[in-house]
Amino acid sequence: MPVYRLPDTGVRFPDPSAAEADGLLAVGGDLSAKRLVAAYSLGIFPWYSEGCPLLWWSPDPRCILLPEEFHLPRSLKRVLKSGLFSFSLDRAFPEVIKACAGPRANATDTWLTPEMIAAYINLHRLGFAHSVETWRGGVLVGGLYGVALGRVFFGESMFRIEPDASKAALVRLISELEARNFTLLDCQQVTGHMLRFGARPVPRKEFMRLLSNGLAGRREDGWSGSRRYARTSSIGTP
Repeated sequence: MPVYRLPDTGVRFPDPSAAEADGLLAVGGDLSAKRLVAAYSLGIFPWYSEGCPLLWWSPDPRCILLPEEFHLPRSLKRVLKSGLFSFSLDRAFPEVIKACAGPRANATDTWLTPEMIAAYINLHRLGFAHSVETWRGGVLVGGLYGVALGRVFFGESMFRIEPDASKAALVRLISELEARNFTLLDCQQVTGHMLRFGARPVPRKEFMRLLSNGLAGRREDGWSGSRRYARTSSIGTP
């Protein structure tokens, strides 16, 4: 199948079912808030390395976690009960995403380029992107961030400085999603890490159904995102 080149203007995307076997759907475009919100509302996300063109993806299968299916390992439950960590929401979004862009074991580069970081900080200012922070003794030791639309949270990345700090942030996120009646956590790629918490791969068709249901339940409170870009999704031939 062809990889579509997006125009520099407008926010139209090809149908996600047109993606290649590895999930690559389109190339080009920009990281404007309007285009990013349109992409996420169609189950599409950007992912590329510095020096490469802007790439857009729709994997099949898709890794998801339903809040009611979340599994809390006993060892982590003990850590949380110990009171070792404290948590906050949206208190240090720039710090979290910059920490997520830091060097990782067995990795020579990062997909969180300076342009990506700036784009998601802008989404945060607009009310779409959110962070969970894990603290120990007043020091930021872990966290995660993602994008919220309707009752769907699109998890993007996490980091830890201390053992279990990012896992603890995930537990805090799930608690928040349940409290806000979210129906879906999109984990994007299948990883053993997320599978241990109850995540599972589903066919793209099933993911799109769950996404549609979650977006139809758009809330006016909490993590709904700004109304400014409430209707930006569009599928078409770029």
